[in-house]
Amino acid sequence: MRVRTALVGAIVAGAAVTQAGVAAAAPARDGHTATREAVRAAVHDGVPGVTATAVDRRGRWSATAGVGDLRTGTPRSSADRYRVGSITKTFVSTVLLQLEAEKRLSLDDSVETWLPGVVRGNGYDGSKITVRQLLNHTSGIFNYTADDDFVATHFARDGFLRHRYDTLTPGQLVAVALAHKPDFAPGTSWNYSNTNYVLAGMVIEKVTGRSYAAEIRDRIIKPLNLHATSLPGTRSAVPGPHSRAYSKLADTTTGPTYDVTALNPSMASSAGEVISDNADLDRFYGALLRGGLLPREQLKEMKSIVRIDGIPNGGYGLGLLEQTLSCGVRIWGHDGGIHGSSSVAVTTEDGRHSIAFNFNGDWTGNAEAVVEAEFCGTRPAAAPRSAAPAPAGLLADRRESPDRL
Repeated sequence: MRVRTALVGAIVAGAAVTQAGVAAAAPARDGHTATREAVRAAVHDGVPGVTATAVDRRGRWSATAGVGDLRTGTPRSSADRYRVGSITKTFVSTVLLQLEAEKRLSLDDSVETWLPGVVRGNGYDGSKITVRQLLNHTSGIFNYTADDDFVATHFARDGFLRHRYDTLTPGQLVAVALAHKPDFAPGTSWNYSNTNYVLAGMVIEKVTGRSYAAEIRDRIIKPLNLHATSLPGTRSAVPGPHSRAYSKLADTTTGPTYDVTALNPSMASSAGEVISDNADLDRFYGALLRGGLLPREQLKEMKSIVRIDGIPNGGYGLGLLEQTLSCGVRIWGHDGGIHGSSSVAVTTEDGRHSIAFNFNGDWTGNAEAVVEAEFCGTRPAAAPRSAAPAPAGLLADRRESPDRL
């Protein structure tokens, strides 16, 4: 599942942009003119629909563009819920850091300590991989969603249409990864791997005796009143108000478009199963960066980033992306992609200016342009309608499968 950098915002009087034009334009002095144009440009580039919500000192603002249902023409809504993909990783990391603050584990504990025998063989030694290395992707463990057979079975058209409702266990996902040699020795490099967060969810369950989903619900969702946020487990439907999700089910920007809204998210597990909406994601990241979920020491650990080769203005912490934009604004958050859904949720260093947004198509649209527009006021450049997604900051180099968690 592709991880991409896109933004959304908060709810309030804003613009509802349809493919035919603007249907309730907000005043130009609201401070979001460039963002509105970037949202509209994504639809012009071929994204079926976009929903975005931002929160800043002026309050909440939302914009929608395009359609939520290609069959009926129903527009997207600021209340849409959607699959957030890898944004799930920040929730998982937050729980583990809370457990560290409670002295129930150390981030420097080995994976072997908590999951004896799970990461072993074929060049792997779980006693030499730490929980911290899982969270910042320096473990060297192969990414299971980059396995060719897994891609063919769960992301390519014929495989997905046949297997979209299959249930996969965390153990099965880890086994796919461990069939490959390690990418590198633990701690010597960086490579994004969804397997790391499947294992992180398993560690939560071993430490607490409860599912990672239950811990996320009790530690984050309930305290923050995130009413639109859920962990569906093996349930294939998106609960509550939502648009349809669309994919080419191939690494292409042309060809047939498929409705992929219903799927069994166990293929994503604790690397990407969360469902949420713009307002909840804004609230979550704002609270996190303001210190509302973690003690100061743990938040500092979460923000201790690993620099990534080829991306001088960004880095990866513990389930948290960091990037300095063209105008010098530093943002924190995560992006995420899963079949038919590309999302971004980011906030400023002080947690006071946030945006979250979602594209309900996974083959086109410049998510980075939306982020730059919101925080820097940068107007989006014109792009061909069939253009592939522009590089999205931190994870732009990962294109090995049609979708990424």
